[in-house]
Amino acid sequence: MPENILEKGKGHRKRLRDKFLDAGLNGFSDYEVIELLLTLGTPRKDCKEAAKDALSRFGSIQDVFEAPENELSEIKGIGSVNVFGLKLIKAVSERYLLKKLINQNPITNSNDLINYLNLKIRDKNIESFEVIYLNAKNRIIHAETLFEGTLSASSVYPREVIKKALANNAAALIFAHNHPSGDPEPSTEDVTITKHLFVACKLMGITVHEHMVTGNNKTYSFADNGFMSKFNNEFNNSGILGVV
Repeated sequence: MPENILEKGKGHRKRLRDKFLDAGLNGFSDYEVIELLLTLGTPRKDCKEAAKDALSRFGSIQDVFEAPENELSEIKGIGSVNVFGLKLIKAVSERYLLKKLINQNPITNSNDLINYLNLKIRDKNIESFEVIYLNAKNRIIHAETLFEGTLSASSVYPREVIKKALANNAAALIFAHNHPSGDPEPSTEDVTITKHLFVACKLMGITVHEHMVTGNNKTYSFADNGFMSKFNNEFNNSGILGVV
């Protein structure tokens, strides 16, 4: 590669990095963010076209991060090292946001919880069921994705949820899952799953505070829409929840 092209690329990279160090990501377009990340694994090559191609193919920066490794590798200029870097930065971000949540009360830190869920599951192209574990003081102690795929009452296992809750010494739980369609409105199946889990946890002395459904930039709250109060009243009045 001609030396003048290498020098031009080097100067462009420096400008991008200086711009980030001066003002963070303010003023960066999405493709420039991807480009900046690609430069970390490609020190002597122009990454602008690869970044634009990735954004064009997958549609958004979130979708680039969620894209399968083999599909990312198909883009000219993105090799295995860059795929590793893109996947690593998302994983590090998830851990950072989770660490911010640990020992926090999600009721008073709801923005941090939503930020974590948005990064962790909102933009996945398959449904993912997340469980947030809380102690007796309603402080978060752990979170993890328990189920993936098409979520149904037959694929979300209350026994597994209870097992994990006991292993984490949890006194309460918050559930969350994503809708790849982008519409967070819960389905009848979502309500059924939540009822089954609520009863199973209630019988074990574990409180279910919430079930949140994320999609696009919206979040649907089962608690805010009265479901948790309804489930609790039905349980207290009958000893067992009614069937949908």
